[in-house]
Amino acid sequence: MEPIYHLALGVEWRRAEASGLDYDRSTVGRSLAEEGFIHCSTRAQVEDTARRYYAGQDDVILLEIDPSAVAGLLVWEAVGEQVFPHLYGALPLAAVTSVAPFAPFPG
Repeated sequence: MEPIYHLALGVEWRRAEASGLDYDRSTVGRSLAEEGFIHCSTRAQVEDTARRYYAGQDDVILLEIDPSAVAGLLVWEAVGEQVFPHLYGALPLAAVTSVAPFAPFPG
């Protein structure tokens, strides 16, 4: 199974790592509790997602996720003309296979 990806603010990811608790941010400015799921992307969708939602943000990171290691329900849902992976549940830290800085497009 191919990895999926989640763009995150570094401070929020580091907070989850430091606490040892599952990551529970959905997207910029929204929590899992507020949104109901964590927004994810395929590798091919990451650039467009970054351009649309993370332009002008500092300290953005890209999480690579092993879909077989997530505890919540992973649903592929249509958003416009594309289909995105949405994780209905918190992201276990152990499901993240790599963390890399990501430079979004200028705002």
